[in-house]
Amino acid sequence: MSSINNPGASRTTLTPSTANGTRPKSSTGLIATNNVTTREGSTVRARIDPTLTVDDVVRQLCVNLKVTDPSTHFALRDRDTDELVTNENLRKKIKHKAHLKRVLVNASIIEAAEIIQKLNLRDERTLRMSLFSLQKFIKEEKFAQEFLNRDGLQELVDIIYTEHGNTLAYALTAVQNLMDLDYGWSTLDDNFIFKIVQILASSQSLINVCRPATAILKKLVEADPMNAPGPVVASSSRSPPVAPPGSVYRYGFQSVFEQMRREKGSLETVVSRLGSADTAMALHRRVECLTATLGPLAHRSCSMMLINSLLFHVNDARWDEFISELERLNIRKAVIRLMSSHVIDDLTSCILDFQANIVRVTYRKKTTLVEPSAEPAHDSALEYIWARSKVHQELDEDGQELKWRLLGFGSENMIQEFQEVGVLGLDCLWNFVRDDPEFFSKVVLEQLSRPQERRCPIARASNEIVDLLSEHWVIFAPAYSASTTFQPFFLNFYKVHTLAMHFFLRIWNESGSAADDFCRVVALTRSQVKVALQRENGKPWHELERDFLDCEYRAVRDRQMQELEAEDDLLSKVPVRNLKEKLTRESAEFVRQQRIQCLLQGAWFINGVSSSQTGPIKKPSATWRFMRLDNGYKYLHYVDSSAKFEVRHGLEDLPERIEIAAISQITTGTCAPPPNALHNHVDLPPTLTPSPSPLSFSLLSANEGSLVDQIAIDPSTWADWTDGLNMLRRDSGHVTSDETAGYIKALTEIGLKIKLLDLTGEKVDIPSGLVAGPPPTNTDFFFSEIF
Repeated sequence: MSSINNPGASRTTLTPSTANGTRPKSSTGLIATNNVTTREGSTVRARIDPTLTVDDVVRQLCVNLKVTDPSTHFALRDRDTDELVTNENLRKKIKHKAHLKRVLVNASIIEAAEIIQKLNLRDERTLRMSLFSLQKFIKEEKFAQEFLNRDGLQELVDIIYTEHGNTLAYALTAVQNLMDLDYGWSTLDDNFIFKIVQILASSQSLINVCRPATAILKKLVEADPMNAPGPVVASSSRSPPVAPPGSVYRYGFQSVFEQMRREKGSLETVVSRLGSADTAMALHRRVECLTATLGPLAHRSCSMMLINSLLFHVNDARWDEFISELERLNIRKAVIRLMSSHVIDDLTSCILDFQANIVRVTYRKKTTLVEPSAEPAHDSALEYIWARSKVHQELDEDGQELKWRLLGFGSENMIQEFQEVGVLGLDCLWNFVRDDPEFFSKVVLEQLSRPQERRCPIARASNEIVDLLSEHWVIFAPAYSASTTFQPFFLNFYKVHTLAMHFFLRIWNESGSAADDFCRVVALTRSQVKVALQRENGKPWHELERDFLDCEYRAVRDRQMQELEAEDDLLSKVPVRNLKEKLTRESAEFVRQQRIQCLLQGAWFINGVSSSQTGPIKKPSATWRFMRLDNGYKYLHYVDSSAKFEVRHGLEDLPERIEIAAISQITTGTCAPPPNALHNHVDLPPTLTPSPSPLSFSLLSANEGSLVDQIAIDPSTWADWTDGLNMLRRDSGHVTSDETAGYIKALTEIGLKIKLLDLTGEKVDIPSGLVAGPPPTNTDFFFSEIF
């Protein structure tokens, strides 16, 4: 080696050699000179060929530097980022001429052994520094493997049991980062999960402790056998898959919720923190290290993500218990408060996910039969309704029991009466009665004082309103929610139902309606629901109350008559509404597949600058980035470039990648174009002051902040990618763009019109409802095959 500019510097060339000793021409053309700093501080000017492996580079450097220790004891790191140089990122490092930190830094095998040795010492200062380093190193797969092979996970678990404060925070973060791997942590047992729950439930826990603890529980919830890599198992399967020995996919909702039930108040603490983040931050504002980077919304965001994960993965065995507990804790009210908060940008994705999960909860309630004889909760709710009516049971003209028909049901069979609205209908009626028991009793007795034909069927009206609200909010159990905005009134489903019931009863009285007018009053209520609930994301509650309680009958009737002239009466019939539900689900799945196909094809984006960045604005190293999803839906592969070029099919041109599982949130409107970037597209005009682009989005990790900040070149690409990526996430359930929601709606309407044309063209009469006949008395029958 010959020295260069200073006595401590030298130059060497690292390229592969052929059998005759000659150097072949690089196939990549990326041979570049990189500065490599040695342990002693001298600098080597090394020309590294990217066709070499990292092991070959280290081996040759050790030979040139006359190092006697085995080359396997050393590794390369980037001086600026301290990132380990691997075969996967070597090409990028060479291309950007990264100044590699100390060629003789410890290799993973040595680093892991040294850290575990320091962890065993349990010296407070050494322990804290070792854990702080461990947080970073454990993200590297080679290090993680060595760490696990040396029983490092058990050391971490022991530390978590005994430590507190920042030391505990670092240990928890290390476990959280380790759990990004899909192996190695299957030994975590119920006692460990219970300890994490205790930490989370403790009022003394700092924010930088609660955050990784929450993330660990979320990861355990998602480590369900149903989420294991491999063929997708149908959700309707009666026997859930069993995780093979050693698999981390052996936990799930049941494992976490069982420990939360042991620690009383743990779920209540998680919910309460949705509204206490600002207070907690004020109390711990002086806490150093991680707390300084969490931001004021970190507490809320973590709690929301854990709640969403629990909601998305709740199993059948604990469904009723878990949902009832969340309702008792007023989780909806807490989220509605977040919707009205002035600082919600980082929470938007979480709130929309929660909203979509409540759509699923609502649909499940609507499709769950009311069975008083089998479910004590159903029987109790019905008895409460009956008791508050203050009506006495009678016998009808035929000597049959006359009980529920006195409240406005069509029969005494509660299973049949609630068949279309299920437990949701029972809950709505129960909440209506509970809201004002005296009013309910007064209305029932008033109706019973009237002639039979003039009575308002109160219970039947309640069920009809449940159907109207379900139709308005598209409670059709699609793959994801089609709403792109907040729906605070939807989260107040029961209260809106109560308001609509008051409207229905008032219109019935003011119009002097009789039994034959029931469908007409339902139509008036449908019209008012549509008007009152429009633009709900920006409408205050008192205006909604005014729309239902103070509107005039004549105005509602006139408007409804105008609507009837413009709309087809067929659309309000039950079979047509059921058909629309089916078509909505099919349209949602079609659009989902289209969006994912766009991700598989890939697209060019501008590398953005985060709007939350403080200090001088740093221009990205490259203006453009091409991203493409792999066929296994596991990674986003990408390449950065100063100019767009023709990217070949496959992943050969895309050396970098991001794991889809690492994406915890997808936020929009988060980054601005870099300074002095060239924007040839009309949607991206150059700006003097960087402001967030409406076509920007960021992929956020639970523990690493933003993984990428991108700006799409047009609205269609932005919609394809933000919605497509949301649909790939395990616990996401919402769309981001109005374009996607519009496509689902348009496809549904087109499909519905085509189906109706087939019927109306043949002059087929569509009934207003279909009544199922009595079940067979025996099993001596078969279904005929119609060809």
